[in-house]
Amino acid sequence: MAVKLEQAVNPVMRAVLCRHHGPPQSLEIGTAAMPHPTAGQVRIRVDACGINFPDLLLVEGKYQDKPSLPFIPGGEVSGVIDEVGPDAGPLQAGEQVMAATMLGGLAQYVVAAVKDVEVRPPGLTTEEAAAFPGVYGTACHALVQRAQLKPGETLLVLGAAGGTGLAAVQLGRALGARVLAAAGSDDKLAFLASHGVDEVINYRTTGLRDAVRKLTAGRGVDVVFDPVGGALFDEASRCIKWNGRLLVVGFASGTIPRFPVNLALLKGYAVVGVYYGRFRDEQPAEAAANARVLRALVDAGRIKPVIHRVFPMEESAAALTCLQDRSVMGKVVVRVGHAERGGATVAERSTA
Repeated sequence: MAVKLEQAVNPVMRAVLCRHHGPPQSLEIGTAAMPHPTAGQVRIRVDACGINFPDLLLVEGKYQDKPSLPFIPGGEVSGVIDEVGPDAGPLQAGEQVMAATMLGGLAQYVVAAVKDVEVRPPGLTTEEAAAFPGVYGTACHALVQRAQLKPGETLLVLGAAGGTGLAAVQLGRALGARVLAAAGSDDKLAFLASHGVDEVINYRTTGLRDAVRKLTAGRGVDVVFDPVGGALFDEASRCIKWNGRLLVVGFASGTIPRFPVNLALLKGYAVVGVYYGRFRDEQPAEAAANARVLRALVDAGRIKPVIHRVFPMEESAAALTCLQDRSVMGKVVVRVGHAERGGATVAERSTA
């Protein structure tokens, strides 16, 4: 009876736990305390969670933000609001929503700030909605606020077959740019070509700088969208025309590059950081305006996530390993669901 009473007073939920930094295989399926919304928050019963490269870096302890251990990874979710805190605005229990959460998505329930939650567009499935708010929010902020991309300009997207890269490809086209998409295999180039990019570049078989010079008649590109970093950043930094913009989005290569600032001086271009989480906090009105633009594009059928594979919650480590292996084309999603399920493939231990 004592155990049952404790569970009633301190309810727990099923979750994926990072107890110590390491490879994805170090993650555990366990239980954690049920979160409760405070002012300006709602609680979401999670149906699906989108997996992104920052999730992998967080688990490995390599991300710029380092949450206290143990923590629950997962930065994008879709699901149903089941509890509303004070001052939650128009959001109501029972609404189907999607949210950018940064953490906590690989669990049955997650609490999110109202500003980070949107009603799910009818044109997106549960899995597509879980693959949408973080990557499309990042790409929109990068191209609209940071690059101020204009119709007719040329956009080079690195790592274009990944979730964030493909979002930038779709948004670049929607904004009227000419899009050059770079990826590391012929399969990925065929995938990108099927999504309507103007030109594709295999940077493993062709020098990126030479390919860009050929495709732009030696002028270079107006904007580079780089979520990769490493040696590819070094090449891309030499592919930009006068008054161009080099967007620093992330470091999927695992290497933070060093930039020769004389290139920016000689070519008169800007190196611009893109940090979507900070943008949402610092400029919530502009972030909300971006969300409205993205929703209109979804409703018009002009942008939509492409799902590479959906994993069950028990295989969350395998979902992150896909990103580590660079095999993903589109987005990886973990199906969480809210029903209690037994028979986990790894030992379940409580954090409560």
